[in-house]
Amino acid sequence: MSGKRSGDDSAPARGRLVSIGLRCVLLVAVLVAYYPAWNGQPIWDDDGHLTKPALQSTDGLVRIWTTPGATQQYYPLVHTAFWAMHKLWGEWPLPYHLLNILLHGVSALLLLNILLKLEVPGAWLAAFLFALHPVEVESVAWISELKNALSGVLYLSAALAYLRFDKTRSGRWYAAAFGLFLLALMCKTVVASLPAALLVVWWWKRGTLNWKKDVLPTLPLFAAGIVAGLFTAYVEKHFIGAQGKAFELTFIQRCLISGRAFGFYLVKLFWPAQLSFMYPRWTVSPSVWWQYLFPAGGLVLLAGLWRLSRRHRGPLAAALFFGGTLFPALGFVNVFPFRYSFVADHFQYLASIGIFTLAAAGCAGLLRWIGSWGQARGNVVCAAMLLVLGCLTWQQCGMYIGPEKLWRTTLELNPNSYMAHDNLGNLLRATGRLGEAIEHYQSAILADPDDSKAHNNLGVALLDSHRLDEAISQLRLSLDLATQSPEDTAQAHYNLGNAFLAKKLPDEAVREYRASLEINSRDVAVLGNLGSALVQSGHASEAIPQFERVLEIQPDNISARNNLPVALIQAGRVEKALKLLQESAADNPRSKAAHKNFAKALLKTGRQDEALGEFGKVLEIDPQDAESWGLLGMIYLGKHELGEGIKCFEQLLKVQPENVQVLNDSAWILATCPDGSVRNGAQAVEWATRASELTKGSNPAILATLAAAYAEAGRFNEAVETSQKVLDHLADGQDNAKTAELKHRIEQYKSGKPFRDPGLGVSKTP
Repeated sequence: MSGKRSGDDSAPARGRLVSIGLRCVLLVAVLVAYYPAWNGQPIWDDDGHLTKPALQSTDGLVRIWTTPGATQQYYPLVHTAFWAMHKLWGEWPLPYHLLNILLHGVSALLLLNILLKLEVPGAWLAAFLFALHPVEVESVAWISELKNALSGVLYLSAALAYLRFDKTRSGRWYAAAFGLFLLALMCKTVVASLPAALLVVWWWKRGTLNWKKDVLPTLPLFAAGIVAGLFTAYVEKHFIGAQGKAFELTFIQRCLISGRAFGFYLVKLFWPAQLSFMYPRWTVSPSVWWQYLFPAGGLVLLAGLWRLSRRHRGPLAAALFFGGTLFPALGFVNVFPFRYSFVADHFQYLASIGIFTLAAAGCAGLLRWIGSWGQARGNVVCAAMLLVLGCLTWQQCGMYIGPEKLWRTTLELNPNSYMAHDNLGNLLRATGRLGEAIEHYQSAILADPDDSKAHNNLGVALLDSHRLDEAISQLRLSLDLATQSPEDTAQAHYNLGNAFLAKKLPDEAVREYRASLEINSRDVAVLGNLGSALVQSGHASEAIPQFERVLEIQPDNISARNNLPVALIQAGRVEKALKLLQESAADNPRSKAAHKNFAKALLKTGRQDEALGEFGKVLEIDPQDAESWGLLGMIYLGKHELGEGIKCFEQLLKVQPENVQVLNDSAWILATCPDGSVRNGAQAVEWATRASELTKGSNPAILATLAAAYAEAGRFNEAVETSQKVLDHLADGQDNAKTAELKHRIEQYKSGKPFRDPGLGVSKTP
């Protein structure tokens, strides 16, 4: 008897061990299938989700919850998770990806528990289908889609808690379900369909719905979902940019979209080929007859399932769950991605559960009918199917290893994706490949001439290429189209201001920077450039508050700390400027700009010896700084230390070997200096010859220097010949004083005497 009891106890124990083992296998399978995405670099809008510097403080965390627009979307629980992760590991991508992958695995296990409680046939197979199907890759491998991964766990946890409430009618379980549902809404509003999904489940289980038992408890969930949905629609429109021409669709067009999208998603679940990050955006026209076949086909399918439901409610329940969960993405509600495409894999992350459950139940029924369910043959069939799906998921993850791979793969699948061209252009521009970037921006504009962002990005690339007139034209066109979000509009004004500033039109630049600041008054880049433009336009006193505002927002902003003193000097507040520059140089001992600005300010105020020391520090940091070598040489010339000045010019010419003025001035000193220790005829000839070649022998001042160099080198015949060429130039200009001086030099050269400049030592601008 005791032996029999032991055997009875061992079967459930073995069953529990097998169940635990299979759960571990599911998690490991998910980790392995998604391995290529583990170290994927951030893509597309990930930079809008990985916590921005302005939100990384405790105050930033408060803004995440209290300020719509502070984050890309108002999903505060998701952005709180990103905030906490940034505190833990910064922007290291591996932990972000592992979290998404593990959450996806947990969702599969929660789905398994739900289906087992509902006694759905093939529950294990459905969970593995959800875990390993490649259509879910976009939701798991994309860092930004923590929205899907986290909301999925909370959604399914809320459903599981509600199942326990339905069984026990316990207020504790109802509160748990409602609380988890609210948390899910704070991650992604698409989970608002949960109460409707629960009603579908009760109808499937019971064949009818009881008002008091089934419907009434879901009403608070419906209310919370509706409020969250309306708020999200408002945020999508006013903060993200889901408005404008791309969203102006009639009700008939939206019906056509919904029918086509419903069929599209079904096909991708049963035949997951050519999965793309961005699918082509359909041209929806009520005048094209065949487009009505999509919604008509959907209605016929639902009618057939309704008739079938008299015997089998499962297929209709699955279809209702699928369509109801998809509803926010079927075209009746404007969401920002509709600008690019009406469909996306991540839209059906939760909706796919209905079809996976139906497919698994159908597969279980079929295998049971042929006597293979639970047998080796049936297990091999299911394992083979899951292995194929896992391999497809592995392959699909390869698209997400980095942004360039993503956009190039997207363009292979969807060559006319203006969004992919635009984003690939951004990537190429950021890595200095301006020619390729411009080509992709132009392709984006060909695909969608009204894409204001593409015109803006093309304008910036042209600006980087110094094609200023073309850049201004594109940036103006971007603003005229006026379809971008306020943030993008502000950026376009800023970029146009930069183009005007580069074109030496500071007043026009000031106008654009002010327009940008009307939208975002805390943008330090705009404030700083506005200050620079005001300095250039001679309004230094107005520039000072701009730089001070930057330093209020970012006290360590090096650019503002360097530019504020420049404005103060121009405004006549020299002593305060020097004090600030000295502090900046002391606080930033390795900052070339800090020492250089301090040196230049000292030079302007006549403190040459102190300026020498600061320029020396600049050149310790960057020995290739041509401007500093030139200014240092000027200081030595002003101090009549011509030899030191020449040494500085020699260094300058190593950096800028074709600097004509420095070549000429240095050659003149070496040829005509009264101090014999400075003169060097051979070097003077070399530099003067190079300067003459660069100016094609057309500059009389350089020819005069070359003549003096020839004389110092003892080549008097060439000195006379070259001076005669200068005399010919002067004859055209009728400069009698210079002509007389040159004739006197020619006589000296003819008598074998070089020229000495008695005025040397007066600084000459390099």
